[in-house]
Amino acid sequence: MTNPPVGRLFPTATGHDLTLTRTFRAPIEDVWASVTEPGRTARWFGPWEGDAGPGRTIKVQMAYEEQTPWFDMTIDACEPPRRLALSTSPDSGGWRVELLLAETDGRTELRFVHHLDDTDQLGEVGPGWEYYLDLLVAARDDRPGSSFDDYYPSMKAYYEGLIG
Repeated sequence: MTNPPVGRLFPTATGHDLTLTRTFRAPIEDVWASVTEPGRTARWFGPWEGDAGPGRTIKVQMAYEEQTPWFDMTIDACEPPRRLALSTSPDSGGWRVELLLAETDGRTELRFVHHLDDTDQLGEVGPGWEYYLDLLVAARDDRPGSSFDDYYPSMKAYYEGLIG
């Protein structure tokens, strides 16, 4: 059984921001390592390789997708341990995402933001990010993650309902 969907949709000047959050009982540096170190990202999203740094492009694998594809991802901003902004080429989906971290009293909130030009695929994108962020939670708790079938299509209506 998965948690209920938590994504929220906010209009912006250029489209919409899909925002999802997860909170961890851990220092910000540890959560930052979970979303930036290749050995740790491999446990919930997939490994990456390359010379990381702002303005540089790395190769990322989506290890939990069919055929485990590799694609190029550009690091648009990296401000350890608080902000990581990434983008892909239009050929790889044209994603623009940010991971924003904040720590208060030993708890770290991860706010994941997917900047969307349009909401055409929101019914698929939202459940996908719920799935991956829950895989992050499971990896940090050293337990197996759920199946994507637990997220889609059951969360599709929720995300389509955000469009209004």
